Amino acid sequence: MNEALITVTGWVADDPRHGTTASGTPYLALRVGCTPRRYDRRTAQWHDEPSLFLTVNCWRALADNVRASRFRRGHPVVVTGRLRIRQYERDGQWRFSAEVEALTVGHDLSRGAATFHPPDRAAPDHHEPRETAPTTSTPEETTTP
Repeated sequence: MNEALITVTGWVADDPRHGTTASGTPYLALRVGCTPRRYDRRTAQWHDEPSLFLTVNCWRALADNVRASRFRRGHPVVVTGRLRIRQYERDGQWRFSAEVEALTVGHDLSRGAATFHPPDRAAPDHHEPRETAPTTSTPEETTTP
C-alpha cells in the first residue's frame, strides 16, 4: 500500500461533529491543532512555531467510538491515518486543505490519564435457543472430532 500514513500529536481545536451519511454510515469530523515548539539556544528560550490545523475524518465504528469517548475542545490527542490533500477554489483562488482519514484516535497519555471502555455489543437474541456447555467434564468425557 503506497499511501502517506502520518501520526499527529496535538489538541482538539473544536468539539467534534458527528453525523450519518444518507446511506446510514456514521462519520465524525474534528479539527486537530498542533503548535511545534523550538528551543533557541542563543536566547535560552522556547518559541512557538506557526500552528498547523488538520481536519480528521473518522468513519463507521471509529466514528462511534470517538463520539463515545467524549473528546472535547482542548483535549490532548494522538491521531494516525492517511494524509489527504484537497485542492479547491474559493474567491477565485486555488487553495489546499490537509485532512487525515483516521485509522486510530486516542487521548495523548503523556498529558493525562484515560479509561478504556470497550463498546457495548448488541444484546443476544433471546428467541433463539442457545447451547449450554457442560458444567464439568473430565478428559475422558471430552472428545475431539
